Amino acid sequence: MAAVSASDLQQWIEGERRNIIGMADMLGVSPSVYARDPMILIPALQDYVSRAPLDEFEQSDWVTLHADLMSYVADYLIQKHGARWSVADDPAAPRGYRFVIEATGRDGQTRWADPFELVGKEIGSLPIEITRMLATAERALNLASQAGEGE
Repeated sequence: MAAVSASDLQQWIEGERRNIIGMADMLGVSPSVYARDPMILIPALQDYVSRAPLDEFEQSDWVTLHADLMSYVADYLIQKHGARWSVADDPAAPRGYRFVIEATGRDGQTRWADPFELVGKEIGSLPIEITRMLATAERALNLASQAGEGE
């Protein structure tokens, strides 16, 4: 694990959670309803990204959308699959590390994925599809069955 304090990690975790709770609330999903099932946000979030005038977005709009979707992907993985925020060394990152999501996959192995990168791939292949983005994240951590598995 990279050299980051436990309080820095805790602040990151709390900030990400506040962000997605605020986003859900903005989209008409109460925090208590969202907390019971993060999947309840999928239709509202899909409607939001589908209606967003992406061709008119400025850099700051893309940054905000990327951050909001990253918060959602991470929180979804945490709530649905027991994932957790962690820290990975990254000499190329300005801080020397990055925050990642870590989970134990279906095979019992612990893996991590960078939700920032996962969302970046989705944004890079418009149109944005929330369920595809979540499925990509689940596959990256080996949390969901693969097509043809068990045949």
